[in-house]
Parts: sequence; C-alpha cells; structure tokens
Amino acid sequence: MPPRSDEPRRDPTGSRRGSSRDTGGRGAEPRAGEQGVGGISGARAYTPRGRTIREEGGGQARGGSGGAEQRRTPRSTRSGDPFRPALQVLDGGRAGAARAARRAAPAAGRSGVVRTVQPRNPRTPSDEPPAPRRRTSAPRAPRRSDRPAARRPSRKPPRPPKLADPRLRLRLGTALTLALFAVIGIRLVFLQAVDTPAYAGGGVADRTRTVDLPAPRGAIYDRTGAPLAHSVEARYVFADPTMIKDAPATAKALSPLLGISASKLTELMRQRKLENGNPSRFEYLARGVEIPTAKQVLALELPGIGVHRDERREVPGDDLAANLIGFTSQDLNGLEGLEARYDELLRGEDGKRVYEAGLGDLAAPIPGGYSRTTQPKPGSSLRLTVDRDLQYMVQVILSRHMAQVKNGTAAAVVMEVGSGEVLAQASHPTYNAAKPVPSDPVAREDVATSFVVDPGSVHKAITFGAALQEGVITPDTTLPLANSIKMGDTWFSDTHPANGRRMSLPGMLAYSSNVGTITIAERLGRDRLIDYQRRFGLGQPTGEGMPGEASGRLLPADEWSGSSHGSVPIGHSVDATPLQMAAAYAAIANDGTYVQPHLIKEVIGPDGKHAPGKAPVTRSVLSPQNAAALRTMLEAVTTVDGATGEQAAIPGFRVAGKTGTGWRLVNGQKQPGEVSSFIGMAPAEKPRYVIAVFAYTPDGGGSAVATPAFKEMMQFTLRHNKVPPSTTGKAPKFVVYPR
Repeated sequence: MPPRSDEPRRDPTGSRRGSSRDTGGRGAEPRAGEQGVGGISGARAYTPRGRTIREEGGGQARGGSGGAEQRRTPRSTRSGDPFRPALQVLDGGRAGAARAARRAAPAAGRSGVVRTVQPRNPRTPSDEPPAPRRRTSAPRAPRRSDRPAARRPSRKPPRPPKLADPRLRLRLGTALTLALFAVIGIRLVFLQAVDTPAYAGGGVADRTRTVDLPAPRGAIYDRTGAPLAHSVEARYVFADPTMIKDAPATAKALSPLLGISASKLTELMRQRKLENGNPSRFEYLARGVEIPTAKQVLALELPGIGVHRDERREVPGDDLAANLIGFTSQDLNGLEGLEARYDELLRGEDGKRVYEAGLGDLAAPIPGGYSRTTQPKPGSSLRLTVDRDLQYMVQVILSRHMAQVKNGTAAAVVMEVGSGEVLAQASHPTYNAAKPVPSDPVAREDVATSFVVDPGSVHKAITFGAALQEGVITPDTTLPLANSIKMGDTWFSDTHPANGRRMSLPGMLAYSSNVGTITIAERLGRDRLIDYQRRFGLGQPTGEGMPGEASGRLLPADEWSGSSHGSVPIGHSVDATPLQMAAAYAAIANDGTYVQPHLIKEVIGPDGKHAPGKAPVTRSVLSPQNAAALRTMLEAVTTVDGATGEQAAIPGFRVAGKTGTGWRLVNGQKQPGEVSSFIGMAPAEKPRYVIAVFAYTPDGGGSAVATPAFKEMMQFTLRHNKVPPSTTGKAPKFVVYPR
C-alpha cells in the first residue's frame, strides 16, 4: 500500500483531524465536529489491549499538571512493507519505541502536532502485567525510570525471519530450462548431421526394391572368331516372398513353365530374413528363361512374381569342344572347363538398381523417389587357338574309331609346330555342353590333360634324343642286339628279335626295339635321362590353361630299382598325359626348342581392345641338327617294311612318328587293358603339325584305333590348312640290319 503523507489531514472546516491537543485532560468535552474521544489520532495510538493512550493514566489528563508535556513528533512516513506492523505487534511494541527514540532527534526540528502524554506510573510486580501494546502510528516517547535520568541505549531489534527469495527459484528454473533446451539442441544436431545417413538408410530400406542387373558374360571364340560359347538375351523369373499370398498355389502354376518342381519353388518363395534383419524381397526362381516362356509367366499375373532381363549361355556346337569349353550354372558362373578356369575374366561385375516403390497395387517405382543404378561391367571374351572346323573333324574321326571298341577312353591333340598353339583337343566320350545336367561326370573330363598313362614306346624318342644330344650315339650308330636283356630281376624282350645282329638306330625305332633302347640308356646314364625327361616337359603340368591338369610323375633317382633301368627308357614307370607327350614331340619337330602348349590366343576386353595371351614358355632341348636327325630316324616307323607305324603313312607327305603301348594308371595303380598311342608330325622335312592319339581299351584292340585315326586326322589337317605335299621327295631308304 502507498505510504501515507506526513502532513495531518484536515476536515472540511480546515481543522486537523484526529488531533488530541487539548488542555482539559481526559474529561474535557469534545469539540464541535469531533465524534468520540481522540478521533482518528486516538485510534492510531490504540494499545494492544484496545485502550488509547488517554486511558493509560487511569482517567488522568495527560496534558494536565501531573506530568511533563511531551512533544509528539509528526506522523512518520509509513513503510512500504505491509508486514512491519504485524512484526511490531509480535515484538510487543518494543521495536516501535526504539524506533521512536531514533526518530526523536530529527523530529524535533520539524514542525508538527505536539501532544502532551502523561508519563506512566511504575508498576509493582504484583500488578497485572500490561498486555502487549500494539503499534501506534506516532512514535512513543522514551520511558523514564525512577533512577537518575539517563537515556537507555536502544536495543537492536531482531531481524525478521527471512522469507523465501523468488529470485533464486527463478534463476534455478531458468538454468534447468536452458540446460534442457541445450540437450535437445545437441541431440537434434546429431540427428540432422551425424546420424542422418543411418536413419535415412533405415527408412529407405523399408520402401526400396533391389533389382540385379547381370553383367553380360564374355564369349569364347575359336581362332577365326566363330563363337563356341556366348550369351544370348533371356529373362529371369524372381519372387518377392513378402507379397506372395499363396506360395503352394503359385509354385504349382509356375512349375510346368519353368521346369522346376513345385516343392523347390515353394521353398524358394518361403519368407526369410536377411543378415540385417529385414525380410528378403528378392529371390531368383529361374535364370536364362526363354523370352516366350517369360511372357507366359507374366500372363499369369501372380502376386509377388516378376520377370526381368537376363542372359542365357548358348553353345552352338553342342558337344563341339565341350570338354574344353565346359559350362556354366544358371547364374552364369563357370563350373567346368575354360568357363571355370577363366570365370572371373568372363563374367564381369553385375550391376544393381535400387529404387523406391509403393505397396500393394502401387508396387511400382515412385516418380521422383529414391533411385540409384549401378551399371554392370561386361566381362571380357576369349579367342582360343582352337580351329572349330578342325576340332569338329578330329572329334568325328576319334568317335568313329572308338566305336569299334567297348568302354574305351581316348584323346587326340593337334598342335601347331613353332607356336605351341593347340588347334584341336578332343576327348572320347564327350557330352552336350548346351545341356550338361544329364551327362556323366566322367564324360565331362578333358582326357588330354587328366588321363595319366604309362606312355610306352612313344617315350623312346626322348631316350634317343637325349643320347644324340649328349653324344652317346650318332645317326650312324649300330649296335648288336640280343633278343632280350635282363635288368635287375626282369627280362625285356623285342617283338622283332635281332638274334645278335647289328641294328641301326632307324631300325630300332621302326621295330620298337626294347633291347636297343635299354642299351643306349645304359650308356646315357640314369641322371642324364631324368634331366632330359624334365627338359621335354614331363613331370609337371604344361600350363595349357585347362583347370585340374595332371602333372604326371617321374621316378626319382633314389627310387630306381634294378628293373627301373630297363622300364624307364622304354616308357614304363613314367606317368604322363597325352598333352605332355604331344608337346615333347612338338619340340623335336621345332628344331629342338620346347614351346609350352596353350589354348588362349588373345583376350578381347569389353571395350573391344585385343590383348595377346600370355607368351608361352620356351627352352632349348636339342640342337637343330640332332632334332633333324631324330626326325629322319622317326620316318622309318612309317616307311620300313613291317614297321609298327606303316598304317600312319600319308601319300605325298613324309611322316615321322612313333607308336606306343602302355597302361593306364589310376592313383598309381595299373588298370586292366592297354593304352595304344601314335604321335607323328608332317611334313617330316619341315613339320607344320604334330598330332597325338591315345586310346585306352580295357578289352584290347587299341592298336587298331590310334594309328589309323592319326592318319585321317593328319590328312584332314594338311588339306584344311592347304599344306603342299613334300617337295624333297620320298623318305630315305633305311637299312635295319647293316652289314
């Protein structure tokens, strides 16, 4: 409440209201215009017991003769604190008296109303204690005692109880509010700046679809660029398991079209969780589906079933070079052959399209929604050294001759002399690479690189070449030969007994003399023979490019027994593949230089650039002179009367080669039956091609396959490549038993 004015209020007549200035004491009559005793001033001086100051003197006038007059100070300005009067009442009015004493001095100098107050009579202890006085508006005169007049020091009033400060609560509330807003602000910053990708990705993943974009798989061509295996446009059928309402019914409808059992399709449509915990929304049902079949699938309008562009592997020749090329899975992953060996190069990298789509009837890309496409990277293509036409004829000839025997296995290899390129590599039996599923796994093997045999007598050319190179023999060397020779505990005999006569080197090769070959090998020595076997490429894979190629095995020197000195030189106790033996003869045809056989001519990148294949490994084995001398001696095999290879002779061409009879080995164990072989080259004076034919016949009869098959293959090869007949005339006249 506002403080009151110190100036006394006046009534309408101009007199001061509430004044107690009078001389008549308590019994005086009130003035006109006044009501009651004391007026408003008396009300302000009301004591705690409800009595006025005038009543304190027991009816005596305070302004009379009984006491000294005291000057009343004018009314002080009221404090703005509304609780101060209450506190004064609680304090018994003592605080008001003290404050009146403090205000006495300054009040004396001010003009105001003076009121005479009768001093109080001192009370005895027996008197009733007065009730606590209430605060008066006017300051009270200091109490006097009977002792000598002395001013009592004012006692400092006790401080009022401290009330709760609202400013402290306000500051605390403000601080807590600011801290809360700061935490919220920091969290918002993290959500908007730091955690945005995670939350955004989580939201997008719930409404996005992913479609694989298969990369075009590279093709496989022959040396002329004709496709042996390539990809054609097709479709793949996929399922969104979360949208399929009746999986068994859907599978039953698709089974006849896709050629997949309904139970398998039902399993593919089963709902499953991905690694991130989200449900799978894409599952392949079939790959490489033909376009007309895919249209029939779409016509069914099955919920959750879709069709998209795909590729299908096509092999135009069916079984043509099937054992070389191999095949792929439905997902176009190479499984066998060159498709498996060069799968990473051929398949490229698949792409992917991720886009936002609606649900239910609105399951279509959302215009302007999230969409990201990673374009596929096409695979590279391979151009082989294989000649498609030659490959076809070699397979036909081999299959026709092998039809004469039962349960046979055969291989034929055609190599170009000088380059080491494999022009044809056929296997029997074979299979249809366009439909490989029902085929026999044995029929899918490449016999030329996986068929390990004892090469037999075709190995004798290596023994003669090593002896010529080491100077142990010369082209004119002749040796007296017995009909048999004992090495260790084993006797080795000849099919054409010499009866102790001297035999020429061409004669030994023409009649495939075991005794003569063993005699030459004894002069050469074990260690040098093993060294030349390695130089000719035996005992290690050729690295042609076929997966799973066998390495063969050479008998280490420390494992030789007494009989090994007789068996190894003639091609027994030696493990080799048809391709290894063909490469060894190609070294003889190539003036003594070994060239690694290989199938990859060049790699064609997705951009169309051509890169040549890896350069083949080459090394010198024989000198050109010794290689030429050995080729001439090998011509005796096809020209000498009664020689083992007379059936390999080709009219108009000089042919050099060697027959062989060995065994098939499986895990080091000899198998029943025999392996017949013939390896030859033409034209012998300057060979262009080497052909090796190996035929395993469990029931015998292989000799009727290898040599005739070689002749037909070589004739076609020379004619196909337009090789002119030999211009140096016929082969020399060989003498088997010189005098």
